[in-house]
Amino acid sequence: MNKVVIIGSGNVARSLAHALPYCGCAVEQIFSRNLLSAESLALEIGSDFTDDFEKISTDADFYIYAVSDDALRVVAEQVKAKSGIHLHTSGSVEMNVFEGKKENFGVLYPFQTFSKQKLADFKNIPIFIEANSQKNLDIIFDFAKNISNNVLKINSLQRKEIHLAGVFACNFSNFFYSIADDILRKNGLPFEIILPLIEESVQKLHFISPKEAQTGPAVRGDKKIIGEHLKMLADNKDLCEIYRLISGYICQKQLVKS
Repeated sequence: MNKVVIIGSGNVARSLAHALPYCGCAVEQIFSRNLLSAESLALEIGSDFTDDFEKISTDADFYIYAVSDDALRVVAEQVKAKSGIHLHTSGSVEMNVFEGKKENFGVLYPFQTFSKQKLADFKNIPIFIEANSQKNLDIIFDFAKNISNNVLKINSLQRKEIHLAGVFACNFSNFFYSIADDILRKNGLPFEIILPLIEESVQKLHFISPKEAQTGPAVRGDKKIIGEHLKMLADNKDLCEIYRLISGYICQKQLVKS
């Protein structure tokens, strides 16, 4: 049974902490610079916890760094453990953040959005891995296969491109959902009425490409409807500009259907 230390207590750390015990792994310890957060997560899964770098276990098989990108380099320097393989979960930080600090290291990047309110099902999440040696890559691959049914070996450049794609597909689209929520609630309507539209939009992508699935006034070249929508948004210059820019970009990309 692999022994794991999770460094971090945020959304990714929490989902991993709950998933790993079901994958034949023992979460030995939770470390966080916020003691209350470390304790809270540790109590959820029945593990040890600490906020002291000096008390981080030194005999784990894997050290998983689920911390912010900005904190990763500093935290990696402070963790004294030399044993095991040290893995970060970032989509955009180079693997060599561990260079000169750890002997065995790599990346375990789960390509998913994580929220405190909902634990993720890792079995269907693509996990992208890297390592500083072929031996470590093989070890990480075997470890990751216990967590997910979809593990892929990639390089850092590919991982950054995947992360960029994820920002467009997930983060930006979710922001647009929040705009839709504001528009609906301003008019006394619940967000739930738009959920079937969102769900159908996503389901279609299992069968056709995003370009083929594109609908709406911009792809039809319907200037009358676009003009009406811009008038409706006239009191919010930012939203008006967002609508105008995206509608124009759809036309510019020659998506307009005859």
